[in-house]
Amino acid sequence: RLAAELRDALPARQFSLVYQPILSLREPASAPRKAEALLRWTHPKLGDVSPAQFIPLAEASGLIVDIGDWVFREAAAQVKAWRDAGHAGFQVSVNKSPVQFFNERSQRLQPDWVAHLRELGLPGNALAVEITEGLLLERDEAVAGRLRSLREAGLSISLDDFGTGYSSLSYLQHHDIDTVKIDRSFVAGLEAGGKALALCRAIVTMAHELGMQVVAEGIETEAQMLALQSMGCDWGQGWWFGKGVS
Repeated sequence: RLAAELRDALPARQFSLVYQPILSLREPASAPRKAEALLRWTHPKLGDVSPAQFIPLAEASGLIVDIGDWVFREAAAQVKAWRDAGHAGFQVSVNKSPVQFFNERSQRLQPDWVAHLRELGLPGNALAVEITEGLLLERDEAVAGRLRSLREAGLSISLDDFGTGYSSLSYLQHHDIDTVKIDRSFVAGLEAGGKALALCRAIVTMAHELGMQVVAEGIETEAQMLALQSMGCDWGQGWWFGKGVS
């Protein structure tokens, strides 16, 4: 039922975006300069449907291509509004599904993204594209080429949920990645110290040695924030700083 009704969600304007702030851990008192755009679906009868439910359905059906394009354009309009309001340099991150890369239509969509930013008068660095490690698993040259073209247009590339799933350091060697995002499962264990603390510290050190920045996701306590700050993590995201807002 959800899969069938998902087809009507975009034309019926049932989707919306919320923006979760990403704050500097190096300048914790400064105003947000980044945010992640998060997709929400408000069903007319069921109310709010969890992304964990509808995103896999959108990917399986191929609808994620059109939905992802809508997310990009909405996020671009919002970051332009913020920059025009005086927040120069503000950046919004959008998630891009592997399906969007492998779908044959993505070859037409991707240049459109760059052209759309130019139409808005936005530089590429106004947007960051978040990808998952699973996308890089097969070392597909077409995917690598599309990532390069986005980056050449000035967009930043972030590797989401780093440290889970198909983790391989070879990804960092073979692809141009600007930022790695430490998965929330590691951040959750920081207060207990031990392996989680050691892993986070190792990710931060390795990323910096490779010229990348680091965002820690899922920060929910001051102790977690302070631990990440002490190890030199660049950015923090999570309920400690704020939930997603319209």
